[in-house]
Amino acid sequence: MVLAQLGGSIARALQQMSNATIIDEKVLSECLNEISRALLQSDVQFKLVRDMQANIKRIVNLDELAAGHNKRRIIQQAVFNELCKMLDPGKPSFTPKKGKTSVVMFVGLQGSGKTTTCTKYAYYHQKKGWKPALVCADTFRAGAFDQLKQNATKTKIPYYGSYMESDPVKIAVEGVETFKKENRDLIIVDTSGRHKQEAALFEEMRQVSEATKPDLIIFVMDSSIGQAAFDQAQAFKQSVAVGAVIITKMDGHAKGGGALSAVAATKSPVIFIGTGEHMEEFEVFDVKPFVSRLLGMGDWSGFMDKIHEVVPTDQQPELLQKLSEGSFTLRLMYEQFQNILKMGPIGQVFSMLPGSSSELMPKGHEKESQAKIKRYMTMMDSMTNAELDSTNPKLFNDSRIMRIARGSGRSVRDVMEMMEEYKRLAKIWSKMKGLKIPKKGDMSSLSRNMNAQHMSKVLPPQMLKQIGGMGGLQSLMKQMGSKDMGGLGGMLGRGDK
Repeated sequence: MVLAQLGGSIARALQQMSNATIIDEKVLSECLNEISRALLQSDVQFKLVRDMQANIKRIVNLDELAAGHNKRRIIQQAVFNELCKMLDPGKPSFTPKKGKTSVVMFVGLQGSGKTTTCTKYAYYHQKKGWKPALVCADTFRAGAFDQLKQNATKTKIPYYGSYMESDPVKIAVEGVETFKKENRDLIIVDTSGRHKQEAALFEEMRQVSEATKPDLIIFVMDSSIGQAAFDQAQAFKQSVAVGAVIITKMDGHAKGGGALSAVAATKSPVIFIGTGEHMEEFEVFDVKPFVSRLLGMGDWSGFMDKIHEVVPTDQQPELLQKLSEGSFTLRLMYEQFQNILKMGPIGQVFSMLPGSSSELMPKGHEKESQAKIKRYMTMMDSMTNAELDSTNPKLFNDSRIMRIARGSGRSVRDVMEMMEEYKRLAKIWSKMKGLKIPKKGDMSSLSRNMNAQHMSKVLPPQMLKQIGGMGGLQSLMKQMGSKDMGGLGGMLGRGDK
């Protein structure tokens, strides 16, 4: 993933600093130099890096820190805050409201993935209950309308465009008017890709903007663009009122720092990031969780939101009841695997767990893990109801294992491996026994009943150490406040190896 190398380098610098016996000026300087080197190598602008280093040194004055202060924690927090500041312009972007028509115009460089991003943006809002529609005002690129039409058809989103009309302003106006009459509450206008040297295309972009009067103009930026991003982004900002940024191709191996420094310089907030070619590979960008995941600290709230998206509300009380009883069946394991696959790419989910640096799940391993889960599910499809609902692994004698292997087209060894995985997950699940269930199995109030003691039993030792032991876990749960901790026990089993 883009920035995985940067995140890994910063996390290593902080880890080396944490391993030092005494934290003095020399250790702090070495740590900051390592972080600065990593940022510069990732194409982050020199001025931003220099300012960040100066700010951290000003905040972390080792001479003035009283004895007993956790210097490591203070330095880590300062690095975290400064990285957040670099990415946060401090102003929110326009948010469309359901039921009220909003026009959103997309602009960007040629080849930045703008047309695909338009559909991803529409598809994301469609899943949340909006009624989106797409307008193709890109008459410059051959095949632009065909591409948008194909994407829109696949996602069942209405679209408007023309093979005959060459005036993008006319198409944009007609498309917006058509969908307003149809009471569509999110109308997305795709425009031609351009770069700052093309004065005529910039003029056309201004005309489309004036004619459609969009509520929000989104600048789509390719993460691999490097230092050139600053000038290009500024040219767009000077031509039209760019209100938000979407960064694409975050699943590649580009450095990515140039795009992030340009975002910081243009003072427009990033609202989404594209993490792959598929429609689901599109994430809401939230500065603190993003930096937290970048540094290998995880993103609990994002993880819990993912769980809530995939676990139907009517299944939540039942899941919590089983959690409190500590009984874990193969059927339950099957259901949790289904939920994990619904959550999107495993690497993306994996990076939300503290202690999991984005470098720990390379592209190949992600596919391997997904394939393994599907393999296990195929084997479980060959089991009887009695086998799926049993909590006794001894039930699976040699003849049963051979029957399951034959029925699923797998080897006996594969079935044995799946049973070992089941025993491991059952052991973790049993540690949640005795968890106090809120009335009606309400997951949102579970955080009040799940204490750090329960969580420490479930978390793998490496993860617990990364958080900062029991003390770090308690402060993490305190920070989360109202954020849900429910359902976490069953989903965390994947990391305990």
